[in-house]
Amino acid sequence: MPSVTRAALLAIFILQLLAPGFALAQEAIYVVRHAERLDQSADSLLSPEGVARSQKLRDLLREAGVTHIFTSELRRTIDTAKPLAEALKVTPQTLPGADVATLASRLASLGARDRALVVGHSNTVPQLLRALKIDTAVIINDSDYDNLFIVVPVKESAPSLLRLKF
Repeated sequence: MPSVTRAALLAIFILQLLAPGFALAQEAIYVVRHAERLDQSADSLLSPEGVARSQKLRDLLREAGVTHIFTSELRRTIDTAKPLAEALKVTPQTLPGADVATLASRLASLGARDRALVVGHSNTVPQLLRALKIDTAVIINDSDYDNLFIVVPVKESAPSLLRLKF
């Protein structure tokens, strides 16, 4: 699916949820797994494919109104967020990847007009989605790097989840 189509779909999805009657804690939370890694070392750099994917993420979310970026302490998450962070002039906040509770708390404390990008790992992304009250079971295989989860919090109701590929 071309990124223009994904962007249009995203805009329609968010506009529908922002219709009267919805009260949001924040506007949207974009959650991705880090892009493709160069090797299996503990703190791997991104592969050339991963660098290209991080640039696709930048291009997809550049106009999405991201105000906060969160990454784990590992280089592959930091490098996945870097192109968007630089384009938006947003300083990413680095948290320990295993501390999903703190990340969920930080997200919950964002303002009503905030939109956050979270770059995590195949094991932490599903944990974070559960912490954000998403009931849908999410599994990310070792070879999956192209998921973009969009969580739209809704006050006094379950959040909405949209899963795209990029």
